[in-house]
Amino acid sequence: MTKSPLLSIRNLSIGFETDEGFVQAVENVSFDLQEGETMGLVGESGSGKSVSALSVMRLLPKRTSKITSGEILFHHPRRGEIDLLKLSEEEMQHIRGNYIGMIFQEPMTSLNPVKRCGEQVMESILWHKKSGEKDAHDKVIQLFEEVKLPEPRRTFRKYPHELSGGQRQRVMIAMAIACDPLLLIADEPTTALDVTVQKNILQLIGELQMRHKMSVLFISHDLGVIHEVADHAAIMRKGQIVETGDVKELFRNPQHPYSKGLVACRPGTHVRPRILPVVADFESAKDGQTSFIPEEENPDERKKRHEEIYSQPPVLEVKGLQAGFVTRKSFLGKPLDWFRAVDDVSFSVYKGETLGLVGESGCGKTTLGRTILRLFEPMGGQVLYNGVDLAKLKKDDLRKLRPRIQIIFQDPYSSLTPGMQVGTAILEPMRIHSIGKNDTDRKKKIMDLLKRVGLEERHYHRYPHEFSGGQRQRICIARALALQPDFIICDESVSALDVSVQAQVLNLLNDLKREFGLTYIFISHDLSVVKFMSDRIMVMQNGKIVESGEADQLYLNPEMPYTRKLIDAVLHPE
Repeated sequence: MTKSPLLSIRNLSIGFETDEGFVQAVENVSFDLQEGETMGLVGESGSGKSVSALSVMRLLPKRTSKITSGEILFHHPRRGEIDLLKLSEEEMQHIRGNYIGMIFQEPMTSLNPVKRCGEQVMESILWHKKSGEKDAHDKVIQLFEEVKLPEPRRTFRKYPHELSGGQRQRVMIAMAIACDPLLLIADEPTTALDVTVQKNILQLIGELQMRHKMSVLFISHDLGVIHEVADHAAIMRKGQIVETGDVKELFRNPQHPYSKGLVACRPGTHVRPRILPVVADFESAKDGQTSFIPEEENPDERKKRHEEIYSQPPVLEVKGLQAGFVTRKSFLGKPLDWFRAVDDVSFSVYKGETLGLVGESGCGKTTLGRTILRLFEPMGGQVLYNGVDLAKLKKDDLRKLRPRIQIIFQDPYSSLTPGMQVGTAILEPMRIHSIGKNDTDRKKKIMDLLKRVGLEERHYHRYPHEFSGGQRQRICIARALALQPDFIICDESVSALDVSVQAQVLNLLNDLKREFGLTYIFISHDLSVVKFMSDRIMVMQNGKIVESGEADQLYLNPEMPYTRKLIDAVLHPE
């Protein structure tokens, strides 16, 4: 007798009412999830994977969304097979949390900021299990221990902002499994996390699945993550499933051009291509061409280039730099205690190189980048840019120098003014620093820049919300280039992007570096990305540089256990 799947989606089609009319987001999607199995649903932003998952929970916005066809069949332990789309809202409330739990992508927006973490998890238990408060409290402490939160009783009383990103995600996991669901939906649960925290969360979800005998629908844009956690996978492209299969076979021998592109576009750990493959390389492949193999960088050419770079004096010298934050003040506001985020850091950067800076969240790498630029005031030390100490410059002199050293921030959306057209956002700093003869000349330069970063002239008059994440990051790159800098600090500038879009932006940064003769400090928590981009790598931990060296050598032969830990956390299906 054939066993029924726990979840079956049949010919599901979903659309949304927008200002431009009705948009089809999901079209004829079908797949089965068996009991005890992990199914990966993978694709780029906008592919329809999260919309499909939210439809299972019946959490799509009622006013704008419409399910035009299909069934979502769930094998209820008492009622047998039921179509979730036909249940009343009251019946669906009984299903949510009780039989199907969900971990959302961004825990900070999913948790109530003014309610203690433990109380939020208790709510679900009190609602579904009709437990007394003491039993529910004890259950939450047990769950916090199970998801390996530090000091569960103290964490129970903390608010979400008092926890790290990984800890907040563990609270969300505890909430999702509080009522022992049969199905756990994990929607991009590790996207914004460090690679080491990500690996711990993935291992935790796997352990909980085995212990609670759950099925898991795991949604991600990262095929490395899917390879780590899933038994089977379905790859989505523009609202349709283009390929399904066993995960190992799918990675070993993908059939669809889009699948091939997703597998290939993440930076490898054992090769050094000149450029990263992108999805378009496979989708535009000629008939009979089954694969796209990028040209690898010649080691002798790389060695010769490094000899040229390091034979010249450094363009930036950081000596004994210290930076931090006040943690305790007197009654009159006098600082009494400091947290040293950057602790006696020294290094040099040479013209034309990319220096990678890698470490976990909280290690001090972003603070270091911003202190170099005097966006944070240093507590001590020197920052010599072409012999000029930025740490001691007066504000007027610093302002004159600012165009030469620019920064590309992690979140492009928060870096752009929502109510300002992107052309104006690029033009404004040019006007302040007198780049260009007049606004007509500046606009002409901006149009040229937009084309160079892969956008179009018509994008000049659009607003930030009208662009995808990858396009917004390109706008921020264009804005940095508009001031004609020599030196750019890229602060986690690709960490929030889909791996396919990430590959495009990394290739773009390298192209621009060659074209404009730029020097980069490239900050990231992902060592595979840093290795691809960098000539040298510095590893930062607890405010200090603990290891540095040529990128390939450091990756192959790390000396410090912490560096080895970062390398081991890289998920790549090779």
